[in-house]
Amino acid sequence: MEIAKNTIVTLDYKVTDPDGNVIDDGQHPLVYLHGGYDGIFTVIEEALHGKNTGDSLKVKLQPEDAFGEYDEELVLVEDATLFPDNIEVGMSFERVGEDGEDEMVYRITDIADGKVVVDGNHPLAGTALLFDITVKGVRAASAEEIGHGHVHGEGGHHH
Repeated sequence: MEIAKNTIVTLDYKVTDPDGNVIDDGQHPLVYLHGGYDGIFTVIEEALHGKNTGDSLKVKLQPEDAFGEYDEELVLVEDATLFPDNIEVGMSFERVGEDGEDEMVYRITDIADGKVVVDGNHPLAGTALLFDITVKGVRAASAEEIGHGHVHGEGGHHH
C-alpha cells in the first residue's frame, strides 16, 4: 500500500546531527497518521508521500523545519531566590505569561553565584537533523483514527 492521506505509517528511523551524533536511535518504531495531522515534521511527511513499505530515504531538516533557530533572547539570568532550594541543572519548568496563556518550558542550564540561567529554547533548537528512514508498514486509517486525528492501537494513542 502506498503512503497517502489517511494512511497509518510505521517507520523505522534514526536521527543524527550533522556531525553524526545520534539524537534518537529509533529504538521504537514511529507510527503516525499521514495527511497533515501534525504527527510528524512536515518536510518528512512530504518526502514520504507516495512511498511504499520497504522504501528507505534520508531527509535533512534545517533548524527552521525542525525545532527552530536558537534565540538568545530566550536565555534569562534570574536571581536564585526565585527558585526552590532543590533545583539542579537540567530541570525544566513551565513559565506562564502575564496574560495567563503564553506558556513556555524553560530548562535550567547553569546555577552559580546566586544566579540561575534558564533557557526557553528547545534543546535541539539551531540544530539540523538527519533522518534515516525505512517504511516498515502502511495501512488504511480507521474512521475513528481519522476523526480523532491520530493513531489508535499498537504504537499509537489509547483511549
